[in-house]
Amino acid sequence: MSKVDIAALIALLAALFSAIGDVIRQRSAQEITDEEVGHLELFRMSLRDTRWWLGGTAAVTNYSLQAAALAWGSVVLVTALQVSALLFALPIYARLTRHRVTRWEWTWAVVLAGALAVVIIVGDPETGHERVPLRNWVIVAMVLGPALVLCVLGARIWAGRPVAAVLLAVVSGSSLAVFAVLTKGVVEVAEDGVGAVLRSPEFYPWLPVALAGMIFQQAAFRAGALTASLPTMTVAKPVVAGALGVLLLDETFDVGGPEVFVLVAAVAVVIVATVGLARGEAASIAAETGHDLKTTNQHEAPSERLPGDGGAAGDAIVAQDSVP
Repeated sequence: MSKVDIAALIALLAALFSAIGDVIRQRSAQEITDEEVGHLELFRMSLRDTRWWLGGTAAVTNYSLQAAALAWGSVVLVTALQVSALLFALPIYARLTRHRVTRWEWTWAVVLAGALAVVIIVGDPETGHERVPLRNWVIVAMVLGPALVLCVLGARIWAGRPVAAVLLAVVSGSSLAVFAVLTKGVVEVAEDGVGAVLRSPEFYPWLPVALAGMIFQQAAFRAGALTASLPTMTVAKPVVAGALGVLLLDETFDVGGPEVFVLVAAVAVVIVATVGLARGEAASIAAETGHDLKTTNQHEAPSERLPGDGGAAGDAIVAQDSVP
């Protein structure tokens, strides 16, 4: 078994734990309070929720397995396979809530699995450098930092609208993408002992970036419809991490000729299928909790309400109709 095969298997196991953690923390974020609270206050309240800790434990297991996978494979490969968490989340959520998986969800699941297989088999992502010079991280911080700050400010300005959830999801996904690239560097120096880790520049932003990703993930789940936050978050992480892997670590795809067009088409299908499947799962969760309707009603004028709109049941219809 090659290093790539080992990395892929570990990454798939990490995705399983990611799915478990996501399902649990999504429900915690939606049900922990009915009040409007800030990002840090929501996180503080989550720390007192047993469900959040269960989900957090699964998330930590996911990150640990990602680190192991990154020791063997590329950032592009490992983060791309993280999208498969949606495939695991589908039956897990259905089992926990006794919710019937829809035909569209199964369709998108099959399409996503097939497209991911094509990307990995045809693209054959290859590792590049293990670490990034400090000056390159400074450039990343100068470009990505202000952009994410603007996203947070935009979410505050447009609070209560779907765009707020999208912007916070971008912050969360991007933060976790940076965390994945930093993890590869931390794993590399860890071979030389704790002292080497403490002297590495990757170590000091490593945990704060992961914490920021988790905080804004909870905030995105609360900010608006899950049909807005979940797909955005799921797509943002592999896209940003893949870009950083190619630009910073010189990771490459071993393709040429017609294979390039096949790879591009497969990547496009992965993104479309990810959004379709994530919207379907988010709509199911929203229908279960009535979260989307609750969020919408707080900012909707009475004249904008549909006749006969009656709470969670009405939201279930609206949410399911939004699934492609």
